Amino acid sequence: MPMTLTLKTLSKEDAPKLHELESACHSFPMSLSNLETCFGRFYHVIGLFDDEEMLGFSILHQLFEDATLMDICVRPDAQGQGLGKRLTEALIELAATQGAERMMLEVRASNERAIALYRQMGFEQVGMRANYYQLEQGKEDAILMERLF
Repeated sequence: MPMTLTLKTLSKEDAPKLHELESACHSFPMSLSNLETCFGRFYHVIGLFDDEEMLGFSILHQLFEDATLMDICVRPDAQGQGLGKRLTEALIELAATQGAERMMLEVRASNERAIALYRQMGFEQVGMRANYYQLEQGKEDAILMERLF
């Protein structure tokens, strides 16, 4: 059966659902309290749903002309279907309509699929943060990427 996808703006009451999804997707997920702080004045949180079932979410922080993709998360069993791209496109469109001049993000250096997606969507590497992400053993670099509008 084909999916009926919709994007919805989420609220702080959705934070426990986000945390559950975040925990299923990431080895070192954001805490519930950190996720709850992402519903302030300069944040936009969007969920991607198939009917009433949340398949993923994304968080945008925008302060005037600077937008930052803070997090994007797609349920493991729904990955590889273009849902991450759909969420990223929605954030790009939202940031542009809110007057953003650029969008930035950080991505694990080992996350080749995400890096390829971001490049396809017009992001370019502009830097790196050494030993930024926690691993089971040690740390991993973050690649900094930017897309100009």
